[in-house]
Amino acid sequence: MKLNEYPDAEMMMMDLGNTIAGELESHLLTNDSVSFAVPGGTTPGPIFDALCGAKHIDWARVHVMLTDERWVPETSERSNTRLLRERLLIDAAAAAIYVPLYGGTATPEDSLAILEAGLAHELPLSVLLLGMGADMHTASIFPGADKLDEALHGDALLVPMRAPGAPEPRITLSAKVLKGAMSRHIVIIGTEKREALERAKSLSPKEAPIAALLAGSTVHWAES
Repeated sequence: MKLNEYPDAEMMMMDLGNTIAGELESHLLTNDSVSFAVPGGTTPGPIFDALCGAKHIDWARVHVMLTDERWVPETSERSNTRLLRERLLIDAAAAAIYVPLYGGTATPEDSLAILEAGLAHELPLSVLLLGMGADMHTASIFPGADKLDEALHGDALLVPMRAPGAPEPRITLSAKVLKGAMSRHIVIIGTEKREALERAKSLSPKEAPIAALLAGSTVHWAES
């Protein structure tokens, strides 16, 4: 694991946006298309803001997807897809191809086969951006989730997930897919999450799912 520390979050987001833009461009030099997986939530918003106007990226050849999604329609304020369409898939980045993780069915299990088929064409992920919760979850791989072992150790590409405290079912990229990314960044803000990251280093992935992904990752941290 490599740790990059920044004096403030604004500088971190700008620097990380530039780093990711450079990695996307580099992959496009030798590939017809690239896959770029990102988290939902509010933390990555400023990174999306920095990226979406980057006209030097050939966005029409960038395939964008989420690392996980709440099983709700795009009209819901809980939808990560909605956030992505509002913050990243605009301006120059509106030309990107979006790879969905929501199928519109009653449960994620009902859409699993078709979503996995779409995802398979995007692997290995070219560039991956992850967040981490104070409980040391990443994507929707939560401690105590119903299919935690499958998500951490199974061969599936996508795993439907139900976790304590999560008001709706979710679907998440598996650790197998996340580990296979060619470039992996983890972004965290605040002392609480930094302390959680330090704890995760000595815990099992079952206790701290982020621990499964620290090796080979670059962690970007700012205090505030």
